[in-house]
Amino acid sequence: MLTTPSPRVLYEHIDDVERLEYYQPGGYHPIEIGNHLHQRYRVVHKLGYGTFSTTWLAQDKTLSKYVAVKVGTADSDQKEVDVLTRLSNPTLQDENPGKELILPMLDRFSVHGPNGTHPCFVTTPARCSLADTKEASGSRLFQLPVARSLAAQLAIAVAYTHKRGLVHGDLHLGNILLRLPSTLDQLSEKQLYNQFDPPDPEPVRRADGKPLASGVPRHVFSPVWLGDASEKIPLSESKLLLTDFGTAFYPAQESRLQSYTPLEIRPPEARFEPTTPLSFASDIWSLACTIWAIVGQRSFLDSFLLSQDDATRDQVDALGRLPPEWWEKWEARSKSFTEDGRPKEDRSPWSWDARFEDSIQQPRREKGMETLDEKERHSFCEMIRWMLAFRPGDRPSADQVLKTAWMRNWAIPESEKTWK
Repeated sequence: MLTTPSPRVLYEHIDDVERLEYYQPGGYHPIEIGNHLHQRYRVVHKLGYGTFSTTWLAQDKTLSKYVAVKVGTADSDQKEVDVLTRLSNPTLQDENPGKELILPMLDRFSVHGPNGTHPCFVTTPARCSLADTKEASGSRLFQLPVARSLAAQLAIAVAYTHKRGLVHGDLHLGNILLRLPSTLDQLSEKQLYNQFDPPDPEPVRRADGKPLASGVPRHVFSPVWLGDASEKIPLSESKLLLTDFGTAFYPAQESRLQSYTPLEIRPPEARFEPTTPLSFASDIWSLACTIWAIVGQRSFLDSFLLSQDDATRDQVDALGRLPPEWWEKWEARSKSFTEDGRPKEDRSPWSWDARFEDSIQQPRREKGMETLDEKERHSFCEMIRWMLAFRPGDRPSADQVLKTAWMRNWAIPESEKTWK
């Protein structure tokens, strides 16, 4: 884990950049626009940042193309890099279309700097995450053919990771990226800056006015925005990449008892069967919630959950009473439900039908966008309900999801058009 930032060094605040306190031994590697990494990758812009890494758009001088270089903190582990390397390696399943939907590992190396040795990997640059493209939109909706295609591609990607024995462990819109059109490689750096915002260096200053340490960059940069509003994404540009395998695990090799997904998409067995290891079925629950969020305007479950009891109440409101053994374990049930599972009279629960109307159909009608007709609605809800079975053993596998009527008749045909 990253060394706790020292409270003795404070910096003047800069919006939309990484934590400056993390530029310390064990933390981030200081990078400036124009730096060369591994004597091959010239940094031309900032793509993003997280607690354990910064990500940069770079020009691969060997292949004359743009790549993304993710530079980890010196204290970060290389688990994600190892997982992506295994998923990218040639196997007998190379024909599996899911492989093309996983963030590819193009190169890996380490850089040495004043804060330590930093693991780096090179991959395809992405346009933005699905969460970001929705955030940039007034409607927060994809056109229906695009939503179908994205849902199918995500299910195909998850099925591929499961075939490789891997549980992703953190499926949500922020970890699904839209690919950049290959036409980016035709742009010079100057044309890139003309088409998108050029880097805007912000000087880093200590609050006490003292000089910066050697491991602190003189400037930091806000990420460039390469995306667009969700409703403007055409079918031809709706190719996705599944990313962020930092919490992924191989159930055959390790027992994972804790779920790291946000509360609104966390599978209920993580709470009610805390001593039973999570497995592929936990991804299926999160996959269902994520597909709903792709097709709809917002989450299937409430995204303003403050506690596990809030999450469980919302699950019961939508899906019905918990399995008997879980129901008995849930001590807070009497606050919201009668013993037979009915909502107490002072509550107005958000039912399945209300969620479908409020999240999917009504927002689409209001924006003049295509809605799901009765036949598609039935098939979609049938699939999602199966995936959201409370007991993990009652959920479909990822391959079974791909064989459902909604996937076969609506989603997969749109994804096939995307890749033509």
